[in-house]
This record gives sequence, structure tokens and C-alpha cells, in this order.
Amino acid sequence: MSATTLKPHQKELFGHPVGLYVLFFTEMWERFSYYGMRAILVLYLVATTQGDNAGLGWTNGEALSLYGWYTMLVYVASIPGGWIADKFLGQKKSVLIGGLLLVAGHSILAIEQMWAFYTGLGLIIAGVGLLKPNISTMVGGLYKHGDIRRDKGFTIFYIGINVGAFLSSLIVGYVGEVHGWHYGFGLAGIGMTLGLLQYLFGQKYLKHVGNFSGDSENEEEKEAMKRPLTKVEKDRVVVLFISFILVIVFWGAFEQAGGLMNIYAMDNTNRMLMGWEVPASWFQSLNAMFIIFLGTTVAAFWARRKLKGKLATSLFKMILGLIIMGTGFFFMSAASSQFESSGSSAMYWLVLAYLFHTIGELCISPVALSYITKLAPMKYASLMMGVYFAMTGFGNKLAGLLGEASESLGEFAIFTGIAIFCVIFGALVMLFRKKLEVLTHGAEDNEREMLEQEGYELADPDINN
Repeated sequence: MSATTLKPHQKELFGHPVGLYVLFFTEMWERFSYYGMRAILVLYLVATTQGDNAGLGWTNGEALSLYGWYTMLVYVASIPGGWIADKFLGQKKSVLIGGLLLVAGHSILAIEQMWAFYTGLGLIIAGVGLLKPNISTMVGGLYKHGDIRRDKGFTIFYIGINVGAFLSSLIVGYVGEVHGWHYGFGLAGIGMTLGLLQYLFGQKYLKHVGNFSGDSENEEEKEAMKRPLTKVEKDRVVVLFISFILVIVFWGAFEQAGGLMNIYAMDNTNRMLMGWEVPASWFQSLNAMFIIFLGTTVAAFWARRKLKGKLATSLFKMILGLIIMGTGFFFMSAASSQFESSGSSAMYWLVLAYLFHTIGELCISPVALSYITKLAPMKYASLMMGVYFAMTGFGNKLAGLLGEASESLGEFAIFTGIAIFCVIFGALVMLFRKKLEVLTHGAEDNEREMLEQEGYELADPDINN
């Protein structure tokens, strides 16, 4: 029994359940608060203790260490968050409680005291842990088993994430750098409050999703929650855990954006544009901006491949995403080389790096979210999503460690090493892709069947792939 059993007919908007857009805007404001705070966190930590906008005066290494621990714990907390939802609360209530904790956490960060700083971070960790895995699982629950709209639905949801990230990097980043770090933290709290209110008002569109399975009146669902996992379910879990290795490597590289690449933009990049200095935190918005503009294009590209019978499995997309993202770090290698020779590097290197990182992210992140809802057993649906985000957290910690290593090894060595490792690792996993996909037991095959039922003329699958 899948976590995505047939749901009653739901009101639709633009070809998708209205509930998708409720979750879209909830996650948009949650990511506004999180990425807004993240955009200024490291900059606040390393800012001098003197001046109009004083920070904590930490060294780059100390700041990146805290950043790594914090971003890791934010996502590792998704494991208990998913477990609590599966066992006690259901996804819908867990998202609500997580939102309340996030409002409290971001608001407390606006207080200029160290106790408030650490308390706020702790509440945010707990809040994201409850909200993040469960709201993503709810998106999958909006679609019945085999619904071909699922991947595109996750892409739309993912665009919502990045609308919030884009706006927050510009708005919160500007307010924090120019008017005061704690004003920026407080603004992030206001954004989360808007997201929570929007979620509450949209409950009528979420009646059939996110409820605690233990209270279900469906006997088949109750049985699926009690019985041991079948051989097929166990094999699929194995594939998920192997795919999570890709996730750790991807985010370990990608999350240099908030740490080492953020500091690089501030210290080593010529940010003058027509006589005006671009705020360093604004480069954080490039990734989100590219996702907003390219998200549907990338999704349409994979849809066309599927219609033509070409290779477009989730695992293939994820592996390719890692390779593309890794290639983007060669631009950072070029930037570092330019800085070493001239004492400054151009902004376009960062722009190109973020472009490649974004295309890679669109191939792996929304696809992975959808993949989990296809393969995860019903009784562990939220938990497996929590494990995915925990792997993201370990990737964030790895990013912090790599950032710290740059103090002794130098940026050029770190950026080049990341690029080479990601490309080679992705190529090696690609060699074993077919054997891994056998263990999914045709989890994605029914998508082709539904396309045929809806009248699409499909080319024969490329069996050579």
C-alpha cells in the first residue's frame, strides 16, 4: 500500500489541487524566514563588534563552524519531526506546531542578547524539523498513486520555496546589512507569521491530506500501518537510502552558497556595478531567481523526454543533477585564480556558478521529494522524508567543514576539489543505475501507463538506456 492512495476528488486550479497552492504559499513564507535569516547569519557573526551595525566579531572559521552545525541540525531534526507525525500527530498538525515554533524562534532573534540568539536558533531547529518533512509529504498526498502530475506538482511547490528564498535574500539581506542585523531577523519572523496565517485559512482545501493515519477509517490503510514491510517495500527503502548518498554529496557542495561562497562574495569579489556596490547577501538570491525562471522549463524538458520514450527516471535525473552542479564549481575555481593573480574577481563567475548549481538542483531536489513519496512505505512516509532532510543536514555540515578547510587549503583547492569529486562520483553511480532501478520494482512504470490511458502517443522506451 503506497502513501499515495486514491483521494476523493479535490477542487483544482491550473490543473492541480488547490491544496497545492495552500502548501506552496505556506512553504514560500517559511523559506522566506529561513533563507532570509541564513543570508545574514554568517555576515552577522563575522561583522566587527564596533560600528553602527555591530556583529559578534567571530573569525571566518568560527562562523562557518556554527553555520555548519546549525544548518545540519535544522535538517536532522526532520527525523524526529517525521516520526512524531507518523506516530502521534499526523502531518497537518505537525506543520501547524512547527510554524508556531518558527514564529517564536525568528521573533526572539530580533532581541540583541546572546541568550536570545541561541534560544532563537534552537526554536528554529525544532520548528523546521516538524514543518519541513511533513509539508513535503502532504504535497505527495494530494495526488493519487501513479498520478503523472506529481513531479510537476513538486516542481511548482519547489518554485514556491524559491520565491521565498529570492525575496528574502534581497529584502532581509538588505535590511540586515544596511539597517541592522536584528531588524533583518525580526523581518524574517514577520514572514513566517504570514505563512502560518495563510496555512490556517487554507485548511478547507487540505481536509483529505496530512491526517493521522492511526485515525483513518480506511481498513486497508490501517492494515498497512500495522503489518511488517514486504520484500518490495524493503527493496525500495534500500534504493532510497542509496539515493540519499547522492543527496549528502550534493548538498555538501551546494551549501557553500551560504558559507564560503557568501564570504567569497563579500571579501574577494568586485561588487561595483555602475558606481554602486551590490550587497554580498544579494548573490544568495541568484539561485532562487534562476529556479523561478527555469523551474517549469526543466520540468517540461523531462516530460518531453518521457513522452519520447527516452531515459527520464528519477535516479537518472538525480545523478545528472549532481554532475551539473559539480561542474559549476569550475567557475569558482576560475574566480579564485583571477583573484590570486589580480587581487579581485568578477561577479560573472558567481553568476555562472549559481546558474549551473540551479540547473543541477532542479534535477535532484524536487525530483527526490517526489521519488520519496513514490517509494516510501505508507507507515514510514513522513519518517523517510525526514531522513531525506537529515541527509540534507549532513550535507550542510559537510559544507561547513569544507568551508573551514579553505582557511588552510585556500579557496581554489576547495572549489576545484569539490568540482572534480562531484563529477567523478556522479559518473560512478551512473554505472550502477540500472541495477538500483531494478530494486524499485517498477514504481515509476505506472506513470507511462497513465499517459497512454489519457491518449498520449508514446515512443517505445529506449531499452539501451
